[in-house]
Amino acid sequence: MKRTREGCFLDAGEAEQVVQRVKAGDQQAYAELIKAYERQMYTYCYGILSNREEAEDALQNIFITVYQNIGQYQAGTSFTSWLYKVAYHHSIDLIRKRKRWNRLIASWKEHQQQSPQPHETTLDELLMHLTAKERNLVMLKVVQQYSFEEIGQIMDMKPATLRKKYERLRKKLVQHNKTRRGISRDESYAK
Repeated sequence: MKRTREGCFLDAGEAEQVVQRVKAGDQQAYAELIKAYERQMYTYCYGILSNREEAEDALQNIFITVYQNIGQYQAGTSFTSWLYKVAYHHSIDLIRKRKRWNRLIASWKEHQQQSPQPHETTLDELLMHLTAKERNLVMLKVVQQYSFEEIGQIMDMKPATLRKKYERLRKKLVQHNKTRRGISRDESYAK
């Protein structure tokens, strides 16, 4: 097991061996999987859910789901991609069930009306303009640095489609940021 800035991780061969031990009922191997992937899974869930408590709860549920469904994992495919796919679907289900987007948008609009500050433009504010799938694509590509092929496995989409979507999203976020800064500057000149 290697140690990185993001935490511990297993290379593909090590992951495969640990998964086989988990399938055989080795609980210590399951603990190794959690240790190896919990930090990057938390970061991923937090990026989608934007809430620490929800990300922590999601992380626990994801690892429970992984343990219960480890038999569905097929050797020869990337365990990490399979794990991210489980995390993705769980996070999207949470968003749907809790109608989180409606609350986030309402909260964001209220914040904008109370104190529009041009220097407070953050990545979180920009990401709020995206759908759950768009946010997921950005998180996987930018934060987790996955290839479009790996993201395609996770999201069940073609890599070429993801490349096009990503480029459109990047332009959309850049344009939104420019527009927001331009409006804020114009407002400050009017004062």
